[in-house]
Amino acid sequence: MTTPLSLIDAINSRMSARAFTQQAVPREVIEAILQLSARAPSGTNTQPWKVYVLQGQSRNDLVAKVCGAHDAIRANPELAAEYREEYDYYPEKWVSPYIDRRRENGWSLYGLLGIGKGDKDAMHAQHQRNYKFFDAPVGLMFTLDKVMGRGSLVDYGMFLQTVMLAARAYGLHTCPQAAWNGFAKIILPHIGAQDNEMLVCGMALGYADETDKVNTFHTPRVSAAEFTHWLA
Repeated sequence: MTTPLSLIDAINSRMSARAFTQQAVPREVIEAILQLSARAPSGTNTQPWKVYVLQGQSRNDLVAKVCGAHDAIRANPELAAEYREEYDYYPEKWVSPYIDRRRENGWSLYGLLGIGKGDKDAMHAQHQRNYKFFDAPVGLMFTLDKVMGRGSLVDYGMFLQTVMLAARAYGLHTCPQAAWNGFAKIILPHIGAQDNEMLVCGMALGYADETDKVNTFHTPRVSAAEFTHWLA
């Protein structure tokens, strides 16, 4: 891009894209995004993030491995016990309003795609799109040293948001993906991570396919008035 998006435009246009074109992303653009993201804040400037960039064969091989494991779990659900997240991304017990928002998100997306509540084949296929990076040519994997405390996950959230907004400034879209976390035992050796690293999440990066209806799906947000408490 010759004229990057304004910060306001980048924030407003950021979304989780679920279909990407095959247009390659130049390495220098990826490097520029990550260099900008290095300015993200972190407690006492610990900068706890580590990023692995997958393209080409490394990307395709990981997709094949994880999709194979995902299919195997469907055929034999007992195998799911072999794949566990290293930290709890979601609560053990859902309560309102969070479960309501989650359900609205899921059924709105599936409704747009014409996937019925009992269509397990279609649900499995759509969920597996995560493990294909939604066809994005670039996959990012983010890890954290296990020695770090939970506060570093707060730092990581700020870093990930900076990555996504920097990507928008360069005309790209992203999809942050916690779906990969359960397959860390496959992913970490594949990317060459050390034993002291845990997987935080993955992310698809590329040019959104504007012709795919899935990218018309934009999640709603509650107003600031609903979550803000003014004290005098």
